[in-house]
Amino acid sequence: MADFGSSTLRVPDVSGVPRHLAIIMDGNGRWARKRFLPRVAGHKRGVDTLRRVIRACMERGIEYLTVFAFSSENWRRPPEEVSFLMNLFVAALNDEVARLHENGIRLKVVGDLDRFEPRLRELIAAGERQTAGNRRLTLTIAANYGGRWDILQAANRLGQEHPERCGRWTEADLAPYLVMAHAPEPDLFIRTGGEERISNFMIWQLAYSELYFTDKLWPDFDARTLDAAIASYHKRERRFGRTSEQLRTTGEAPAAVEASSSLQNA
Repeated sequence: MADFGSSTLRVPDVSGVPRHLAIIMDGNGRWARKRFLPRVAGHKRGVDTLRRVIRACMERGIEYLTVFAFSSENWRRPPEEVSFLMNLFVAALNDEVARLHENGIRLKVVGDLDRFEPRLRELIAAGERQTAGNRRLTLTIAANYGGRWDILQAANRLGQEHPERCGRWTEADLAPYLVMAHAPEPDLFIRTGGEERISNFMIWQLAYSELYFTDKLWPDFDARTLDAAIASYHKRERRFGRTSEQLRTTGEAPAAVEASSSLQNA
């Protein structure tokens, strides 16, 4: 497994295009209600949006896309909606895995999958096997996932396998047990739908990610909205604990930040 490192232990490489994009796809139900449709119609439309966003990410050179499809707290939703979401997941895997493979996309599904029906787990495993060798884009779907669950399961597995080091574990020891160990930390996090919180999503991995919130409901998210988020990302100072002066010395400060600093010093 690749060692992508930790942003709290060393400064990662930063490029103009986010290497890893993480998205909470929020607003499907509200999109449907605005059109006097059942909530499930919004979820179905959301799958179409995800297909378009995957294509846009590939066109922009993004290497990793992680989306929050179903949280560990979403089981609290009405049973009929949960049932529809499970069936939609099955249908999407049946319909999309071959297309993902043809386009060189690797599929990963992370979360506590034991609660899913056997048929769904079988489809997930088959899709991951079929696409395992692909490298054009890694699409990770977080399903029955929670950030706190991820940290707990990683700590438990580390403790079971290396009890002799209890009390001396480090970040490097824990990292391989996290379910996102196959990807670098997200450079950019996007949440649609107007809410401004991370909702227990990748709380370990988002430590130094740039956060972008948009009022756009997920079914309305498009390449133009993605470009607006990336444009905002370009303007951010990714200091990782350093100062703005250090970034200017190394040439890492965004052009917008450089211009602002020049005006302030004039």
